[in-house]
Amino acid sequence: MSVAAHQQRLMTVIRGPHLSEKSHMAAESNQVVFKVRRDATKREIRQAVELLFEVKVADVTVLNVKGKVKRFGQTRGRRNDWKKAYVRLAEGSSIESLLGTE
Repeated sequence: MSVAAHQQRLMTVIRGPHLSEKSHMAAESNQVVFKVRRDATKREIRQAVELLFEVKVADVTVLNVKGKVKRFGQTRGRRNDWKKAYVRLAEGSSIESLLGTE
């Protein structure tokens, strides 16, 4: 994979921030939570955060979230599965001002 194609992929790895009570509590310990592509690896997530936000990443933890089964009237449906990444930033790094979660 060429360098340009690799950077193009890294730009699509992060889907957006995941905002919840748990993610706000994680922010106190210098962690940020993102929704990411289902086929993204820890290494790609680390590189994407470092490229997009120009910070140093200390650790990445990833988990798969199963979609909920819901009812829509008489029809049963299912939401999509998705992947969540907890990214711990190195000491002195911060991206809260860029995400708007100050």
